[in-house]
Amino acid sequence: MQAIILAAGMGRRLGDLTKENTKCMVPVNGVRLIDRLLGQLSGLSLKRVIIVVGYKGQELKDYIGHRYDDQLKIAYAENPIYDKTNNIYSLSLVKQQLQEDDTLLIESDLIFSDSLFQMIIADPYPNLALVAKYESWMDGTMVRLDADNNIVNFVPKKAFKYEDIDSYYKTVNIYKFSRDFSQQKYVPFLEAYCHALGNNEYYEQVLRVITLLDNAELKALPIGNEKWYEIDDIQDLDIAETIFAEGDEMLHRFNYRYGGHWRFPKMLDYCYLVNPYFPTKRMKDELRSSFDTLLTEYPSGMFVNSLLAGKYFGIRQDYVVVGNGAAELIKSLMERLSAGKIGVIYPTFEEYPHRLSQEAIVAFQPDNRDLAYTEDDLIDFYTGKGITSLLLINPDNPSGNFISMAGLEKLLAWSKAQQIQLIVDESFVDFSDDFEHNTLLCNETLADNPQLVVMKSISKSYGVPGLRLGILASSDVALIKWIKKDISIWNINSFAEFYMQIFGKYESDYLAACRKFIAERSRFELLLREIPYMRVLPTQANYFCIELTDKYSSAELTKLLLERYNIMVKDCDSKNGLKGRNFIRISVRSQQDNDQLIAALKELS
Repeated sequence: MQAIILAAGMGRRLGDLTKENTKCMVPVNGVRLIDRLLGQLSGLSLKRVIIVVGYKGQELKDYIGHRYDDQLKIAYAENPIYDKTNNIYSLSLVKQQLQEDDTLLIESDLIFSDSLFQMIIADPYPNLALVAKYESWMDGTMVRLDADNNIVNFVPKKAFKYEDIDSYYKTVNIYKFSRDFSQQKYVPFLEAYCHALGNNEYYEQVLRVITLLDNAELKALPIGNEKWYEIDDIQDLDIAETIFAEGDEMLHRFNYRYGGHWRFPKMLDYCYLVNPYFPTKRMKDELRSSFDTLLTEYPSGMFVNSLLAGKYFGIRQDYVVVGNGAAELIKSLMERLSAGKIGVIYPTFEEYPHRLSQEAIVAFQPDNRDLAYTEDDLIDFYTGKGITSLLLINPDNPSGNFISMAGLEKLLAWSKAQQIQLIVDESFVDFSDDFEHNTLLCNETLADNPQLVVMKSISKSYGVPGLRLGILASSDVALIKWIKKDISIWNINSFAEFYMQIFGKYESDYLAACRKFIAERSRFELLLREIPYMRVLPTQANYFCIELTDKYSSAELTKLLLERYNIMVKDCDSKNGLKGRNFIRISVRSQQDNDQLIAALKELS
């Protein structure tokens, strides 16, 4: 067997990275693509490797030099008109060599797991294309398969239909051709195709013609969850470096993204906190039906959006302000409060204290293993401390600690008597038992307690983090007016506005989703408690705070889950109050996902 590598292209979309070198010379995590590829080929006992060069071809040949002479016999073919042709011409330049042996055909802008070559060589079928199930990042040639993994059609870009993506596979651009297939099928069709349509085409088009024949011999080999990426631009490079990083570097690369994990669809994300059962398919279908209008029309300003938010939660319009996520409102609120002393309970959601100076914070930390505290603990601690505001996340993040409505009423009475502003973030309250009766978003409660400020992220319990919605509510209308002036008049987009407008039709579905969630949380908790090296804290939120009591540190388990199982959990060692205490936080997802995590945790027992 031989290998042919196509490496003639210019890689313009990589900008300065390919100004002086061809694409395969771009490093990924410090290793150039060509070195990674030749290193992988070195273990395959190949008769030869032919590299088709073009743009900066001499620089590539000089770089490779004789470094692989002990492992590979490398030859070159040159495409002198690389800037006027596509890869069909590059392959036609080695059509004679293609007919001399069984061949691995590889494009040089790929990074992939070592196992892919073993997969394609070990498979007994002589003519194979490695393929991956379609994902949103993929571009280029798609294929359709029949039940026996025969490729029944190559789908070019012009024929691509988004409504058909469930049936598409993406070619990985690694092929295995037998010598007979090259001699009798591929090369004759390649010559005819080039003669008829010229050299500015792609070699997959020839395969598309061949598969239309009744006796086509090309099969697909799906790669499952094996890792690979095609690098065409700088964002591709960033994602590839994240996927193929290791250990601490992989964690670092995922963490600094602060989301956007939809770009990694094979990863199970147990860090970010949402409702797996809402919105419903019907609600999403309604959002889709208005996509064109919402995309091309301006959203309303603050007046309309506060009206919608008031309708959403059943409170007065002048009591509420809508934010581009709760984070926007947190920033505005904390900047307004920066003059006084603020009580903060640790560990907590760090977005609040990060907006404050350390001198402004009066910290309370529960002195017990369960990170638990009551309203009486807070009243006893903060009475006489001179605070002007008290921040309460309820349920708390990451502990899951919860103060009931009776306890909140006691805190409200105390804060009112002490003239202390009470800020309650109830972003997770709809996950609590008896959640229908646990909210402070009530006109009467707000009116009776002008010292009360309620924050709520709509991302969390409503399952729409991509819309970036949150609200702040208070009967302190001067505060509400100030925040409305502090943030942009068009701070949310039309999709978020429309979601608030239609929510009322789906409120009963939302209540059912919360009940379904609570049942799944209870089931998941029982399974987590069976893991011998974990101590699971009680929770009323959509996550569990877990102490690792044996076997692993929080950093070790976090890295193992990501590297071996593509599961991401939150290492709480970065949380103020939990440093060195070996805690992780695990969100609650669907039953299928939760069972997958449990299986991984048991394997690590």
